[in-house]
Amino acid sequence: MPGTTDIPDGELLERWRRGDSAAGELLFDRYYRCIDRFFLNKVGAASADLVQETFAACVEGRDRISDPALFRSYVFGIAYKVYFRYLRKKSSRVEPEVTCVSEVVPTPRTVVVRRGEQRLLLEALRDIPINFQVTLELHYWEQLSTREIADALGSPPATARSRLQRARDALSAAMARHARSGQELHSTLTTLDDWAARCREALTPHRTGEPSR
Repeated sequence: MPGTTDIPDGELLERWRRGDSAAGELLFDRYYRCIDRFFLNKVGAASADLVQETFAACVEGRDRISDPALFRSYVFGIAYKVYFRYLRKKSSRVEPEVTCVSEVVPTPRTVVVRRGEQRLLLEALRDIPINFQVTLELHYWEQLSTREIADALGSPPATARSRLQRARDALSAAMARHARSGQELHSTLTTLDDWAARCREALTPHRTGEPSR
């Protein structure tokens, strides 16, 4: 399928629905690393199974997507539901607005980072409520708009905007708890966008064992 990188998700989805299996494969290829990254800092080695579960659910529900242009929100919404079910199997007391993933799942050992700021950010993300963690990662790592985040998490856009601000505040507090020095905390907070981008890179190449730089 030549020139496939420029084909919008919605068009690929429509082709897939009409029986074009190559279009479906391209959609999965386009989002595989994103969904893998979504799970890695949350569940570690269990991420591979949850990625497969997410895409299996996409296959099952592809004809129920009301707006094909919103496929990106849809696939992350599926990943969120798969993630939440996984946590509920670990503990029936999981509440997404209160529970932190660090309370349910041990720290993943598959994430390799070299800089203290990256370690600080990843640890802090795991130490804030689940919905805050997901909101920040979708915002910083996947560049989803607040409308797309709202669609993925099944909440009104106004709630997503409010949650994003509260999530930033919670992240700052968590980083203050985990920081090994005032300098490390200051460096991470003042250039948060840069460190978030570097953490994104650190999570992406893990299949080959390549650490971030």
